[in-house]
Amino acid sequence: MQTITVENFENGVTLFTINRPSKRNALSAQTAIDLQDAFKAFDESESQRVAVITGAGTEAFSAGADINDMPELWRCLPGFGITTLKPIIAAVSGWCIGGGLVITMMSDLAVAAENTRFSYPEGKLGLTQGMIAGLAGRIPHKAAMEIILWGQPVSAQRAYEMGLVNRVVPDGQHVTKALEIAASMAELAPKVLHTLKKHITMLIPESPAESYIRTRIDLVDIENSADFQEGVSAFKEKRKPTFHNK
Repeated sequence: MQTITVENFENGVTLFTINRPSKRNALSAQTAIDLQDAFKAFDESESQRVAVITGAGTEAFSAGADINDMPELWRCLPGFGITTLKPIIAAVSGWCIGGGLVITMMSDLAVAAENTRFSYPEGKLGLTQGMIAGLAGRIPHKAAMEIILWGQPVSAQRAYEMGLVNRVVPDGQHVTKALEIAASMAELAPKVLHTLKKHITMLIPESPAESYIRTRIDLVDIENSADFQEGVSAFKEKRKPTFHNK
């Protein structure tokens, strides 16, 4: 079974669905890679303008990282592995836990079904990767601390009051509403939306974890580059290296 499905609509909207309902759409290593690759194709498309991301079924948008197949979570996070300036709307229902909450946090808009429950349980696990700290730069401080430090599930309505989601809709209508909003946005000037998203993103304070991951991505890219291999080979062979910016 594919870990994600992708539907491209003629109105310029693309629907991404995390497709692991038996695992409550937990994010496996392959899921993160598949989402990153699919969003790369979306970003390169001239016809597709707005993305909606959701989870299969109604039990969960995502239960977060699959502890039996841990992902490189940054790969499927908007602003990190997903680098598009095109708008992204999260359409969530059921449980939205850990990494699923971070995806929602990093998306540009969010629509939640009434049965949605947001949870960030790192305090109960005794482990954190620090990404959730960025929530305090996106919603009011006390609201962010309620989610991060208290660790109790937050309802869709409470998430709306906090500013984490834009709309709360009846159960089962979250994707329909998100697609409706996306279709309306797809009619707007893409260059304007891209520029505004870029400028707004620059204004959001980065958490230490976000800065670390961004730096680590750049360094790993160099470590895996052909130019690095060429440099090592040239050093061993005592010759001048020929670099190709690859």
